Amino acid sequence: MAGFVTRFAPSPTGLLHLGHAFSALAAFEAAKAADGRLLLRIEDIDQARCKPEFEKAIYEDLAWLGISWEGPARRQSEHFNEYKAVLAILREKGVVYRCFKTRKEIAEEIARAPHFSPDGPDGASYVGAPLAALEERSLLADGKSYAWRLSISAARDHLGGAFEELAFTEEGAGPNGETGRLKAMPEIFGDPVIARKDFGTSYHLASVHDDARAGVTHVIRGQDLFHAAHLHVLVYALLDFPAPVYRCHKLITDKTGKRLAKRDESVKLRALRESGSTREDILSKLGFSGT
Repeated sequence: MAGFVTRFAPSPTGLLHLGHAFSALAAFEAAKAADGRLLLRIEDIDQARCKPEFEKAIYEDLAWLGISWEGPARRQSEHFNEYKAVLAILREKGVVYRCFKTRKEIAEEIARAPHFSPDGPDGASYVGAPLAALEERSLLADGKSYAWRLSISAARDHLGGAFEELAFTEEGAGPNGETGRLKAMPEIFGDPVIARKDFGTSYHLASVHDDARAGVTHVIRGQDLFHAAHLHVLVYALLDFPAPVYRCHKLITDKTGKRLAKRDESVKLRALRESGSTREDILSKLGFSGT
């Protein structure tokens, strides 16, 4: 497939496990099959949780699996100025606002408002609104913390009829078998947080910007991130970027059917390697040929 570009984008908040290996191998094999390119991105915007030793381990584990990628890895922590510039574009378009409410205040408001949902894809699906200018200036002068929220209502007004036409292509399958050309429903997120006062971006904003910047044509990731596409295609549209094709894959689970976690020592690639497992053992376990 001409121009096929995909990526593997781990966060160095712990050691990689079998689930990460499956996702990395799925992207690697897809790029090879399409005679395309695989990129590596280190999603380390959460500086409190991301550690250099975990980033080093990512490179070691991928090399052990026989996975290679094009060019140097992109480290998101080195590009906060770019994300600040993207946020500025959204501010200029009037589709974001500062929200000063705490998590507790939002939870209490949701409890009083049945039209809000505590169970959105990112947690509580809260819908707010910009404050009056005088009140906002007062809170800023007091040094209050805030989050930048993307206003779905303002985005709908900005895009006009194009908002209702937002859609994405899923070549794999979502958690409920969703596949094919799907209508985007970003409203399931409420007004999502896309940056914070002391944290200049979010997964959503940084991921969309980085994929667009790199020319990623296919996003290959686990079904746990399926719903993110509903929001991301809206951000692509607001930033005038072309959206990629999505290809969700199954999640690797333990014997009880529970999704693997970084805290589970028994499935970490380093532990498996040190216990005597070979690359071929891992490929066979995950259903890859090893070619």
